[in-house]
Amino acid sequence: MWKQFIREYLGFTRKERSGIFVLIALILICLLVPFSFSFFSHDANDEHLRFDKEIAELKFPVADSFSQKKHLIRTFDENNYTSEFERRDRNYYSKPRAAVFYFNPNTASVADWERLGIRDKTAETIQKFLSKGGHFYKPEDIGKIWGLHKDDIERLTPYVRIENEKREFTSESPPDRYPAPTHKKISSGSIEINTSDSTRLISLPGIGSKLAQRIIGFRNKLGGFYSIDQVGETYGLPDSTFQKIKPMLTLSSATIKKLNINSATLEELKSHPYIRYAIANALVQYRVQHGNYSSVEEIKKIMLISDDVYKKVSPYLTSRDDP
Repeated sequence: MWKQFIREYLGFTRKERSGIFVLIALILICLLVPFSFSFFSHDANDEHLRFDKEIAELKFPVADSFSQKKHLIRTFDENNYTSEFERRDRNYYSKPRAAVFYFNPNTASVADWERLGIRDKTAETIQKFLSKGGHFYKPEDIGKIWGLHKDDIERLTPYVRIENEKREFTSESPPDRYPAPTHKKISSGSIEINTSDSTRLISLPGIGSKLAQRIIGFRNKLGGFYSIDQVGETYGLPDSTFQKIKPMLTLSSATIKKLNINSATLEELKSHPYIRYAIANALVQYRVQHGNYSSVEEIKKIMLISDDVYKKVSPYLTSRDDP
């Protein structure tokens, strides 16, 4: 039965078998053709790239130094050839065309430095130097700036003008019309520390705009200085700078603002830099318990008031109302 089934339904003639073999062969050929095409195509591309590379090596020798690399870029430009690598390299080493004009490095802004061809990060470094009390005293001082290239130093130094005059230099003014830089010397005892404004304080060596504002802010919180040494307590003022400017300072004790310990509130007392909350609270509590103070010396009875504390705060206290 099975033999008859196989012979009737699965048996093929010779022509049918030949046709089946031919069909299988065609299917295999169709499956293999795409693989063989990509193989031959890959070899052709590799050969083409290898040929281009060999031609490039013949035209342009390998550059193993920066000068040779720049020579290759120039050669490429002459032959109207620009590669992606060349564009990146040229953009990195090239600098924007810089303007040249007379300027004061102590007052020049970031935008001014950028116009002079200085990178923005270097310009910000200069501003940080000035904000921390730094100062340029002569044109050659710009050579101390970290990040400023030697070529830029040589290019800009002749155009530096550091003067105390309120004269502004412009790029349209010719070089020979500018006088030589003059530095106004500050005489001993010429700055009154209780009345001088920030402009006057900035004229001191080593004092920038921020330090000048800090000195004035500390002076206002105290109520005025009674000693030149107090200036040295200003936050952020280096002792070396203070010792340099100390001979140039003078003061008038008549301008000191005093607090009345019989009427001043806790808030008023604790806002003073020398008193703060603990001493201010002790002063108020003593006044509540014992009545008004008869004199400033009476605060010595308070345990927190040591001789050193009394010496510092007493010039700012009074027990009488101002007439």
